[in-house]
Amino acid sequence: MRDVGDIWSYLAEGPLLWLTLTLVAYALAETISQAAGRHPLANTVLISVILLGLMLWGTGMPYATYFEGAQFVHFLLGPATVSLAIPLFAQGARLRRAVLPVLAGVGVGSLVAVTSALAIARVLGVDPPTLAALAPKSTTAPVAIGIAQSLGGSPTLAAVLVILTGITGALIATPLLNALGLRDWRARGLAVGTAAHGIGTARAFQVHPTAGAFAGIGMGLNAILTALLAPVVLRLFL
Repeated sequence: MRDVGDIWSYLAEGPLLWLTLTLVAYALAETISQAAGRHPLANTVLISVILLGLMLWGTGMPYATYFEGAQFVHFLLGPATVSLAIPLFAQGARLRRAVLPVLAGVGVGSLVAVTSALAIARVLGVDPPTLAALAPKSTTAPVAIGIAQSLGGSPTLAAVLVILTGITGALIATPLLNALGLRDWRARGLAVGTAAHGIGTARAFQVHPTAGAFAGIGMGLNAILTALLAPVVLRLFL
């Protein structure tokens, strides 16, 4: 047992271990999601987070040590976001025919996302730094972290809120939009991308390619609008 402990201590200090375990957790989560027929509750990101959380809890490993080893995955968030331009280009003709509705929808969605979150939090007595971290919750993580830092909020808390928002949106979007009878894949994708950023966009691509492309549009435009709206709306609540 002592030898096993020594081996684990040695491996735990290497970044390759945590990167490998992250990829293994995602592969297992993807297998479970496929076996469940892509059910909204079998969300790949949610399952991966649970698996990795249990692993860190069971081994007693600090999150900072894990992140140091797996941060290459975090780095790939940027290229992954940029790569969404490929399906956007493929949907270029449809996008040009719906420019005004897209801009109006994302504008209203971005404003509601920021205002509703801050209003509820303010009523509950949340302090200003937490409000600053909460304001950009519906935009993609790199943008949300930058906005939160500029507003005086915690970037770590902002990242957590972004992930929770994305997972929640990915879980409830399909059942909710089905219940509302919304059949236009463009509108469905735009709504999910605006409200649930990259995680919602990934879910939209699983449902329909047009929904995924328009979710990418919503995510990108929402990032720009949130950067403009969040400081103004936060100032009103403070």
